[in-house]
Amino acid sequence: MLAITRIRSAAPPSAVAAGLIAVMVGVTSSAALVFTAAKAAGADAREISSWMLALGIGLACTCAGLSLRYRAPVVTAWSTPGAALLATSLSGVSMPQAVGAFIFSGLLILVSGVTGWFARVMNRIPVPLASALLAGVLLRFGTGLFSTMHHSFAVAFPMFVVYLLGRRLMPRYAVLLALAAGVVATVFTGGWQPGQVRLSPAVPVFTAPEFDWKVLVSVGAPLFVVTMASQNLPGVAVLRGSGYDVPVSPLMTWTGAANAVLAPFGAFGLNLAAITAAICTGEEAHPDRDKRYLAAVWAGVFYLCVGLLGATVASLLTAMPQELVLAIAGIGLLATIESSLASALADKASREAAVVTFLATASGVSLLGIGSAFWGLLAGLVTSAVASLGRPARREPAPEPRPRELPGR
Repeated sequence: MLAITRIRSAAPPSAVAAGLIAVMVGVTSSAALVFTAAKAAGADAREISSWMLALGIGLACTCAGLSLRYRAPVVTAWSTPGAALLATSLSGVSMPQAVGAFIFSGLLILVSGVTGWFARVMNRIPVPLASALLAGVLLRFGTGLFSTMHHSFAVAFPMFVVYLLGRRLMPRYAVLLALAAGVVATVFTGGWQPGQVRLSPAVPVFTAPEFDWKVLVSVGAPLFVVTMASQNLPGVAVLRGSGYDVPVSPLMTWTGAANAVLAPFGAFGLNLAAITAAICTGEEAHPDRDKRYLAAVWAGVFYLCVGLLGATVASLLTAMPQELVLAIAGIGLLATIESSLASALADKASREAAVVTFLATASGVSLLGIGSAFWGLLAGLVTSAVASLGRPARREPAPEPRPRELPGR
């Protein structure tokens, strides 16, 4: 009986489900970009498998290690905009030169953590704007739940109905029940094709780095910029918007160090997650916010499984229907979007700047290779600064005069 209690404490179903959904969303939404980036550098099948192994091990160590250390749901991910950047910029670059750029980017992230400059920047961002940034990042996933109904009503609608009933009857397991309903619906509609999945373990392939200054400038430096602006910045916003005041500098230090160490095996970019982190920070992950870190720990476990079976991921992506992924992502993020919008619009003085941040981030605009999260936050900060120019400075009320004390009192 004691053993069962311990298992339930370490592996609550809601936390395990949140970790699984986070990894499923993260992998299915961007693994294809990783394969494309690896092929752009001339990687063969073994090297692509090694990339997935290195990324899986790095994410497992940082997710589980940092979450256990700070007792907060610290979810990490590979850099999706970084993979997109590499897919277009690694043409003509050899694998050793690419690895040198990966190490360079990881070391820059490490330096940003050691020096603390990134933490100082984040400390100056108002909470309403950080919450609006998070809501803007997650908006397309929330709307994706309902747009999916247009194409796959037989899958998405039953999931939504089961989720609503679960929220009423078994709120702790509502998302897990919705996922189960989605799996059943895809099987009955013929959308799930498990026969295409082939189990194949990954093998590490070491590539000695080559540091070419042109590649470091054209690939390594941009990879660092887009990772910090498009991934780490909203990643910190997710944690703070959910009420987790985790020190930022150690997170940068450890993710940068893990990135640099695993780069020779294919870990091109490790950073804080935003969208998948929001799945693990919401109340669906665990009713007790002090135990939601378990969802991130389980995400690390599942990322390790993805890494060890790196060659299997491609076949799994082919078998898993995209409608199921979009629907469960939208359902899992409903509560987080709700709380983010409530926090963003709570303060009337900063409401306009929060709305600008939300809209610009949700627009998906991308300039100079940097995603909308950075530009949305910048637009919000500019709006806030301009609005405060004509606003009279708030004066503290003068303290009331203290009564003169009588002698001997």
